[in-house]
Amino acid sequence: MKILLVGATGTLGRQIAKQAIEDGHQVRCFVRNPKKASFLQEWGCELTKGNILNSSDIKYALQDIEVVIDAATSRPDDPRSIYEIDWDGKLNLFNACESLKVNRVIFLSILHTEKFRNVPLMDIKFCTEKLLEKSDLNYTIFKCAAFMQGVIGQFAIPVLDSQAVWMSGNPTKIAYMNTQDMAKAIVSAIDNPKAHRKALPLVGPKAWDSNEVISLCEKFSEKKAKIFRVSPFLINVTQKVVSFFQDSLNVAERLAFAEVTSSGESLDADMRVTYEILNLKKEDMTSLDSYIKEYYQQILKRLKEMEADLNIEEKKRLPF
Repeated sequence: MKILLVGATGTLGRQIAKQAIEDGHQVRCFVRNPKKASFLQEWGCELTKGNILNSSDIKYALQDIEVVIDAATSRPDDPRSIYEIDWDGKLNLFNACESLKVNRVIFLSILHTEKFRNVPLMDIKFCTEKLLEKSDLNYTIFKCAAFMQGVIGQFAIPVLDSQAVWMSGNPTKIAYMNTQDMAKAIVSAIDNPKAHRKALPLVGPKAWDSNEVISLCEKFSEKKAKIFRVSPFLINVTQKVVSFFQDSLNVAERLAFAEVTSSGESLDADMRVTYEILNLKKEDMTSLDSYIKEYYQQILKRLKEMEADLNIEEKKRLPF
């Protein structure tokens, strides 16, 4: 099918693009900077430049499109408020879909949006879900938890480099999922009528709290973690301070999301219906322990190879 992918350069978006191409779909990626998205062209995607806040850009990108996959979320370095980017942008996108009769829409949301309406990103995702439910579109909403890829930067690398691992609040269990597994599930829903007008959880096979993740990193890296705990009160105060300044509004909104990850509310869900509808199996999903183990095996192997190369170069400089 002919797909318009929004958010194609993101961690999950690029995996969706790759999987959709491999499955034989035609993929058009809506991007702000084509130069930074050249790798998508190399994979076989078509690029169209535009801004989701510009209705004319969206309508141009939607020409001849049959399916829209929205994997976009504002980035930490975006100067504008996420209410402007994520909410106004979604309104533009889905209104254009209705006016141009692009009926099939896949939207990536977050688990438990209804429980954290006071957190800006969760509120926007919740409102977008309700917008789709009230529309005539054949939507599929995937309610995700967190990416396994994020564990590497947050836990695995700091442990390996003997840097501080930052933790806050109550240990929250999170069912991390490999973005490659997520992409397979999302692409399998494209032309699956059973997934129409459904909100489906999309999470990993097991939920882990931060202490358990750190233990995995210590086990496979054979290093002891340096843990630095931050009080939720301190995060809350910081959020309120930066919110006084317009230039820091985006920072305040993102600090608010710490309330979700330190709430103690498990980011996990029963995946049986999702597996059944999409014809997937739990045993085929990547486990977090195997993911972290493979990461450390690869990085430690590379470090040993680099060390061996340095030793060879050093020996060449010896006079005997």
